[in-house]
Amino acid sequence: MAVFERHDLATEQGRSSERHRKIVLTAAAAAIAKAVQAGSFLISVPLTLQYLGPERFGLWMTISSVIVMLGFADLGIGNGLLNAVSEASGKGDNEAIRRYISSAFFILGGIALGTLAIFLLAYPFISWASLFNVKSPLAAQESGYAVLAFILCFVLNIPAGIVQRTQMGLQMGFVAHIWQIAGGVLSLLAILLAIHLQLSLPWLVFALAGTPVLVAALNGMLFFGGARPDVRPAKRFLSREAMRKVTHAGLLFLVLQIAAAAAFASDNIVIARMLGPEAVTQYAVPEKMFSVVPMLLGMILMPLWPAYGEAMAKGDGRWVRTIFGRSLKIALAVASILAFLLGYFAADILSLWVGHQVSPPLMLLLGMAVWKVFEGWGMAVGVFLNGANIVRLQAALATLMAVLAITLKIALIGPMGVAGVVWATIIAYVTVTFVPLSLVIPRLLRRFEIAK
Repeated sequence: MAVFERHDLATEQGRSSERHRKIVLTAAAAAIAKAVQAGSFLISVPLTLQYLGPERFGLWMTISSVIVMLGFADLGIGNGLLNAVSEASGKGDNEAIRRYISSAFFILGGIALGTLAIFLLAYPFISWASLFNVKSPLAAQESGYAVLAFILCFVLNIPAGIVQRTQMGLQMGFVAHIWQIAGGVLSLLAILLAIHLQLSLPWLVFALAGTPVLVAALNGMLFFGGARPDVRPAKRFLSREAMRKVTHAGLLFLVLQIAAAAAFASDNIVIARMLGPEAVTQYAVPEKMFSVVPMLLGMILMPLWPAYGEAMAKGDGRWVRTIFGRSLKIALAVASILAFLLGYFAADILSLWVGHQVSPPLMLLLGMAVWKVFEGWGMAVGVFLNGANIVRLQAALATLMAVLAITLKIALIGPMGVAGVVWATIIAYVTVTFVPLSLVIPRLLRRFEIAK
């Protein structure tokens, strides 16, 4: 089959065809991975909601949001590594790739150890039940141990994630997604086993978050030990210059990640603090339903990130402009159609999925549908800017957007209820991000094409 045949990289047409081949392979593997992830949601959410009850399920969703907000603990090094590897790959510099990987691995190992030490020191002094505003004795008892389980898995995943970023930077995202598929299937089986054995919430956390970490570690051992030993991290390949480059790009991604986490992952925390954990369930379940939109778009768009970086390193600006235009049209079309269908049939979908325990208000559903369209546009633009290594602008706009979004969420959740948080996100995003980037993007595209 043509998709498995390599192309001549000496010509612009050959490089374009090779990029398309890798994009198709990665997107196909991502489609299966996202299907597994979506299937896991569909199966696990009603089971865990029934098993845990509204308050403990809301606690689980809230802790998950906290972990998303801690996703910046790698200081953005993973994304900085992805950009550095894709650029070096475009230049055919394998030695530089190994320096970047080795430097990033040892930096992230140190970050993981430091993060764990700080958490363990702080853990005994925090009243976790009060922090998450839980009332029942069982939820109060489990809250601290559930957070501990999440943090342990999260810390282990920091260095384990190196292999996935490396594979993505080398446009081998299809390999990373195959391992994600395995992790998703095993994680679901572990959740079902935990429910069958009637284990506590911390064990459910280990089943959900710990299984993918073990799979990622196995991926790293096989990839660096067998498939690509030429880029395996080693102490002798540590480089100050590589550390500086990866760290500089990483810090910009860090600011972007912190701002994005504050703006987008704060919803459940704001709701829990102001309305209680049970209100989180009324928001989190339909939000999970609408998450199929960014899941599908991520499958389509994420393979373009390293492809943009490699194309720009080779000076193929015309390819970048053409593909970005297509990706933007596809993202808007997919997001608009799916958001409309999910919003229109939301009551039927939720009834079949989780029964009648969740009945979201119309304004919440409408807000989520509108937001997913803007999110689709933002994903296409963000992938392009990441590939072009234009992170400083994104970080500045995201920071302003986060401040405005959180302020509006706190202000709107009173008069609008849970719907206020999503409408606050829309208003802040359109004002601070959508309008400025709509003006900047055309000039950037012209600059890259002229650079050719």
